[in-house]
Amino acid sequence: MLELSGSKALVKALEKEGVSVIFGLPGGAIMPVYDALLDSGIRHILARHEQSAAHMADGYARASGRAGVCMATSGPGSTNLVTGIANAYMDSSPLVAFTGQVPKAMIGRDAFQEADIIGITAPITKYNHQVRSASEIPSVVKKAFLIATSGRPGPVLVDLPKDVQTEVAQMEFPDSVEVRGLSLPLDPDPELLKKAAELLAGADAPFILAGGGVRISNAHRELVRLAELLMAPVGTTLMGKGCIREDHPLSVGVIGMHGSPLANMLIVKADVLLAVGTRFADRTTCDVKEFCKEAKIIQIDIDPAEIGKNKRVHLGIEGDARKAMAGLAEELAKRLKGERPAHWYERIKQVKAKLHNEEGDGLSAPRLLRRLRKLLPDDAIVTTEVGQNQMWASLHFKAYGPRNFITSGGLGTMGFGFPAAIGAKVARPEVPVVDIAGDGSFQMTMNSLATSVSEKIPVVAVILNNGMLGMVAQWQRLFFRGRYSAVEIKPPDFAKIAEAYGAQGMRAESMEEFERAVKAALGSDVTTVIDVPISPEEDVFPMVPPGCKLEDMIGV
Repeated sequence: MLELSGSKALVKALEKEGVSVIFGLPGGAIMPVYDALLDSGIRHILARHEQSAAHMADGYARASGRAGVCMATSGPGSTNLVTGIANAYMDSSPLVAFTGQVPKAMIGRDAFQEADIIGITAPITKYNHQVRSASEIPSVVKKAFLIATSGRPGPVLVDLPKDVQTEVAQMEFPDSVEVRGLSLPLDPDPELLKKAAELLAGADAPFILAGGGVRISNAHRELVRLAELLMAPVGTTLMGKGCIREDHPLSVGVIGMHGSPLANMLIVKADVLLAVGTRFADRTTCDVKEFCKEAKIIQIDIDPAEIGKNKRVHLGIEGDARKAMAGLAEELAKRLKGERPAHWYERIKQVKAKLHNEEGDGLSAPRLLRRLRKLLPDDAIVTTEVGQNQMWASLHFKAYGPRNFITSGGLGTMGFGFPAAIGAKVARPEVPVVDIAGDGSFQMTMNSLATSVSEKIPVVAVILNNGMLGMVAQWQRLFFRGRYSAVEIKPPDFAKIAEAYGAQGMRAESMEEFERAVKAALGSDVTTVIDVPISPEEDVFPMVPPGCKLEDMIGV
């Protein structure tokens, strides 16, 4: 046993968990921990706002597959983390947040910068805990990382009163901990896999829907093998984008409200739907009762609570996506004699041919994103903001890897993309990282330019600048007779703002200028902001699944 202060024990426990980087912002109630960090090998990346620190940690987690760590002080520091924590919770991203707290004797007395962060974050964390004695810290940290990364991942918060950080105690660092109620995922039931294989083998038009769970479990190879055995089209949810290379002949793109026409046309023709790692969210299904109502649905999910929760299914299989799809492929191989009939695959090719996109030279968002794809290497990571830019990216930027497209799905958080890009670049410094942004979203967290420059984390931000809160403006054109209300924004000179922070700023007013700017950005050792003006009237054309009304999907 070692005699250590709580703050030194925390740092040592983090080192034992393999933590190499923390994203945070200090304050009075967390100062002892920041002092202890000076004597460690852990890199601290100073955010300019705690929400951005959480998004950076989230981007790091999604790009690396490891838990991201963020830290803040008490009161407003901790409450500023809340949006980032909620974002990670909705998208099942492993995040561990540490917050300072007022001394134990002051808790509940409305002390300066006190906030009940345990009560506030209870609905948006897998687990949260306020440490009451320094000796707890090693086991609490071990438990936090175990919970955040086990089963269906998610955020965990640990609250540290200031006197606990300074308290000295005998510390024991356990190699493992038991967590009551935490059950590790079971192996998929072999009998259920056999039943699923029988349904799929007998299907005339099978369809695979891959969600974020496929990415989380690193099951992309198993997904492709299964698809090729069945010769079945693969559509993804927004969170599953990239789980199959989007230039693969069986890839049909993202389904749902702003999904690809190909995916939305084919999924309703399926007689057996295999849904893996997806919760049938409303933006994916619209009217869930009408969604694939003629198909037999097989749902695989690591979280048994999700099976049948939103959509009634014919067969539910609890388990890790990778193990389940590997087992299912083995069972299918036994049943499929010879080659699959080609008619379903021929239908995919026919529809793809009809939906071929012309490149063109104008500065429309779709053309810009298709050109960006050609300029970036296959392993580049793209993050997005939220709004029209996100939907255009979903439709027109092809993802070639399971962790190469990072976006805010469930919470739809404007301002997520740029700090997430910084976190992703820290996780994978060897590849280019590009944030596809809108002018509205980028302004929410653009002070992260200071972090990217001072910490020497070069990323690229491409701003599709229409001077509007574009998605809201689109709905106002469609449903409120074009009566704009609080959506017209006069954006600043983003190139000058970038330069003021020490970054590189450019404005591209033609496709040729855009290409030159992207190439210059990829060769730069500092962050680059590329401001591209587009029409404020340009819409993302929603592809509403059959049987749905657009009004129902957007809630107007």
